[in-house]
Amino acid sequence: MARRQYRFQVFRFDPEKEEHPYFSSYSLEMDESQTVLGALMEIQDRLDSSLAFRYSCRGAVCGSCGLTVNGSLVLACRTLLSRLPRGIITVEPLPNLEIEKDLVVDMSPFWRAYQEVRPWLHSLDLAPDREYRVSERERSRIDRFVNCILCACCYGACPAVSQHPDYLGPAALAKLYRFVGDTRDRRGYEHLRRADGPQGAWGCHDVFRCTKVCPKEVRPSDGIAALRLRMIASRLRRKA
Repeated sequence: MARRQYRFQVFRFDPEKEEHPYFSSYSLEMDESQTVLGALMEIQDRLDSSLAFRYSCRGAVCGSCGLTVNGSLVLACRTLLSRLPRGIITVEPLPNLEIEKDLVVDMSPFWRAYQEVRPWLHSLDLAPDREYRVSERERSRIDRFVNCILCACCYGACPAVSQHPDYLGPAALAKLYRFVGDTRDRRGYEHLRRADGPQGAWGCHDVFRCTKVCPKEVRPSDGIAALRLRMIASRLRRKA
């Protein structure tokens, strides 16, 4: 592909040294086949070594490089320059998370919510005699939720998170359903209790931004809806 000049406007802020955020402008020649992450690496290598951003795998697997590009929440490593409108490319951090430096955000609230749903299989048998068998049909129900890479794009897009900091968020709730919907999981209602309230599945505003921005097409809103059905069924069983 051809090379051309690109202009970037990048969010900058170091809370330890600066009172207010600002934008820095950069211009560099790049191949159109490059990604936004590639451009940020070029800026850091050639123009401004002080620029901070997060990345790891560069292959849309680790979820580290979630950013806001031209107002859209994306993975920087899979956002091609050739697919962006011509003009200034604005790069900002994920919303709903505090800034550590420049494009790096504090992921602690996201990880706390994730840990709170206890995202692992809860089995009644600590040491089963043989492996569990899961049919293709049973596995297909949770396949999409297994694909979550915890990039926090859905967390940044969620209006419920922005209004209620104690809300668990789409990723944690979708991951909870990934295990609740697994036929090998045997957790009781007590493990669902934290998510059965306004801070959990019932706090979702059903705006579906999480589903729109998910780079892996997980559709967290579907997982939240399925959780609600499970919780209603659990309540009815306990009252019967």
